[in-house]
Amino acid sequence: GGMSHRDAVAKMFKENRHVIFTGNGYSSEWPVEAKKRGLPNLHNTPLALATFTSDKAKKLFSEMGIFTPEECDAKQEVLYENYCTTLNVEVATLIDMMETSMLPACAQDMAKFTAMPKLAGERQSTYESIFTETEKLKQLFEKKPHDLKKEAEYLCDTVKPQMVKIRELVDKAEGLMERRLYPFPTYEEMVYSHHS
Repeated sequence: GGMSHRDAVAKMFKENRHVIFTGNGYSSEWPVEAKKRGLPNLHNTPLALATFTSDKAKKLFSEMGIFTPEECDAKQEVLYENYCTTLNVEVATLIDMMETSMLPACAQDMAKFTAMPKLAGERQSTYESIFTETEKLKQLFEKKPHDLKKEAEYLCDTVKPQMVKIRELVDKAEGLMERRLYPFPTYEEMVYSHHS
């Protein structure tokens, strides 16, 4: 009885071939291709977590003896809590890094140009933008909802993009600031420091 291993794998492959994508799953072609194939494109954690307790997921987990429907609910809550906790730590760390290291370094760097402000180039606008965007991040962070699902969505859709803005500005500042003042290891130092 039954199929050979080879035939079972071939049958499974044939039945599920439509979900196999050999292109770049991070490219802009994937969402288009996924839609064509009728597949969901859950491109962030809150979107994926929301499906964990769908009727389809609960039925599958239950039939496979993995989780009961109640365990699915509990697992989803734990996953939301883990996501929110991780992002809360990342936000607090970013704010701390800006306020205790980056902004003081920016002020020190700017002080060198008081005699000849024209030589500062884009420093002042870049450094002030780091301050402004950090303040915006603090304000957004204070407004986060206290429901886990809503908090996860808010952190993902509102707070993370603000963190990206700050990161882009700090990347720009890294290219402007005198090396000895830059408070963090540069990409170059992290990647190539073992060669020195």
